[in-house]
Amino acid sequence: MHPKKQIDFVKQKIKQKEQPYYQAYQQLIAEADSALQAKDHALADFNVPGYYRDALAHRTNSKSLQTDAFNAYACALAYQLSGKKKYADKSLEFLMAWANKNTKYSNADGSLVMAYSGTAMIISAELLYNYKGWKAKDKEQFMGWAKNVYRKSADEIRNRKNNWADWGRLGSILTAYLLDDKAEVAENIRLIKSDLFHKIAPDGHMPEEVKREANGIWYTYFSLAPITAASWVAYQADGTNLFTYQEDGRSIKTALDYMLYHSQHPDEWKWFQKPHPGKPSSWPGNLLEAMYPIYKDEKYNAYVKEARPLYYPAHHFAWTFPTLMRPFLIYD
Repeated sequence: MHPKKQIDFVKQKIKQKEQPYYQAYQQLIAEADSALQAKDHALADFNVPGYYRDALAHRTNSKSLQTDAFNAYACALAYQLSGKKKYADKSLEFLMAWANKNTKYSNADGSLVMAYSGTAMIISAELLYNYKGWKAKDKEQFMGWAKNVYRKSADEIRNRKNNWADWGRLGSILTAYLLDDKAEVAENIRLIKSDLFHKIAPDGHMPEEVKREANGIWYTYFSLAPITAASWVAYQADGTNLFTYQEDGRSIKTALDYMLYHSQHPDEWKWFQKPHPGKPSSWPGNLLEAMYPIYKDEKYNAYVKEARPLYYPAHHFAWTFPTLMRPFLIYD
């Protein structure tokens, strides 16, 4: 998720105190410093019932992984950008708490929530992979958890028709890259290609996601976030550029444009009256902030510029620090 060229690019911007990078970096450090005081919430069984069956247990158990994953990610990234070992050591506390305690996920939403929240744990491990303070035995234990628990949850859902598949593929390709499993990297790229033009209609709407009544724009975002993040990982892994992949006018870009237009004009959303449109400082702002360097579309920049620096600290982790860690296809 964060190639060395990107990290080196951002470190130079921080050194020069160039905005919006420097302010976004300070934002990250504030989160990482807060995480230094936090304790883990690891669960042996990540039991997440369906939201409409038991909302309290769904929220409580989901938050255990979401909080720890974000804290691990913030600290791992702070370590890479600052070089301070205290952040790496704290990130490892969260990673190893789950690797040592968590052995399974369960119930209706266990696999999905594990997949979309645990991405940050895998990204953190990638950021810390060469950290000398990560003992070989502990690293082996974490890689076992990543393969046998986390990736199992992702692979279990990656053939679904809607956003479940998209999160499964992101989780799976991240883990495959971490484990240097080139065959599984290729398989996830194949899966994305196999149904992208079924997921996106000619006008840019996403048929499986617009069904969700008032939350249709949110679910469109919730599908595009992992699709674009997985596409970014694919580009780093073997140079496959899914951002320009298109057929009969259908592409990731047309879906992004459709989402942005209706976020700004929710009254024109034909799928449900008065949908929730999101906002620049939250979703879909974080996604459009990430996609601006990819597509260089001024509409995306105009939508988010007043909200910078953006970060997305909860629930799911695809484009978590998009202002700080901008994804350019080529870093100068």
